[in-house]
Amino acid sequence: MSNLKFRSATLADVDRCYAIEINAYEGDEAATREKIATRIAQYPQGFMCLENEGQVIGFINAGCAWDVVMSDEEFKELIGHDPAAPNVVIMSVVLDPAYQGKGYSTLMMQQFIKLMKQMDKLTIHLMCKTHHVDLYKKFGYQYIKPSASDHGGMAWHEMLMTL
Repeated sequence: MSNLKFRSATLADVDRCYAIEINAYEGDEAATREKIATRIAQYPQGFMCLENEGQVIGFINAGCAWDVVMSDEEFKELIGHDPAAPNVVIMSVVLDPAYQGKGYSTLMMQQFIKLMKQMDKLTIHLMCKTHHVDLYKKFGYQYIKPSASDHGGMAWHEMLMTL
């Protein structure tokens, strides 16, 4: 783990991030290449990559809102995003399947939380599948409610962390 590096994404990372996204998520659940490019272009501060030996192996991306509506599909294209807003909404926590099960997701989330605190954000919101609820509770997120979103035809749950 000594060759790990965290950094903000650049547009040069779009293809690699998209490849990880479509390998890690099923069908309609994955963000499009265009959405990933939009998120990097509009808010690189909220698009954190994890590199291992110079290659991106995972990322977390987010936008910021004054009023968080987790089921808002337009927000995934950063419509309504305001970098000055205090509430962070995570859209993807993704790790290349070849690196899963080794603690990298935990490192990414810990670093992302630290970064958001440094940026004086107040809350972090995310949606996750049922089998990830307990994992996010371990990081300090609170369970809010089942989500109204049926993104990708799945059941989702809203989680919140107060920083």
